[in-house]
Amino acid sequence: MSATILRRIATPKKALAGVALAAATAGMVMAAAPASNAASASPKAIAQQKMSAAQFQCFDKIVSHESGWNPHATNASSGAYGLVQALPANKMASAGGDWKTNPETQIKWGLKYMNERYGSPCGAWAHWQTAHSY
Repeated sequence: MSATILRRIATPKKALAGVALAAATAGMVMAAAPASNAASASPKAIAQQKMSAAQFQCFDKIVSHESGWNPHATNASSGAYGLVQALPANKMASAGGDWKTNPETQIKWGLKYMNERYGSPCGAWAHWQTAHSY
């Protein structure tokens, strides 16, 4: 066979392989879509997935008072930062290097802090009601 005929035969196969690769890639992207939806979920939705409904109610009350669910909230006088108003703010780095911008990292750190220090978010809320801080 001549090289021209071989190229004509091979070209559709290459094109078909490219289409198959594109379809497979698109399938992988579509399969990954739910995970990317989680990344765009609200901080409240992320927190709800990490604890029971009862503990979330307490966590929600604290975060609502502390930051209004703003992951970039900063206390100008103390330097407390984020959803859970960590002080010093860089303590949240123990939960992930993206603590300044990722609400999920802030929630992870805040939940661990509340569990370790107060036994649970509801324990932290009980303390907050008396001290107006936790």
